[in-house]
Amino acid sequence: MSGVYGVWLWLKEGKGFEFALLGVVLLTTYGFVNTLQPAHFGRVYAAYGGVFVIMSILWGWQVDKIPPDRYDVIGAIVVLTGVFIIMHLRNII
Repeated sequence: MSGVYGVWLWLKEGKGFEFALLGVVLLTTYGFVNTLQPAHFGRVYAAYGGVFVIMSILWGWQVDKIPPDRYDVIGAIVVLTGVFIIMHLRNII
């Protein structure tokens, strides 16, 4: 989250280039962390997508002071249900 937010601050809010540079470093680190996971890329990326949805809602709530509405919560539940199906349901059924 902070990597994208650093680029956002630079491009959208006029902060210094150091925010963009830090964002790029953090995003690159995120790319390497994905390779350490045991599942294949599609599943790992889907799982991280679910994490990013939740973190985005929490980030908006805590950093930007915009509380989630019921549609944010419903959407997050749908996404997390999808992540669960992708990552775990084949091992249960």
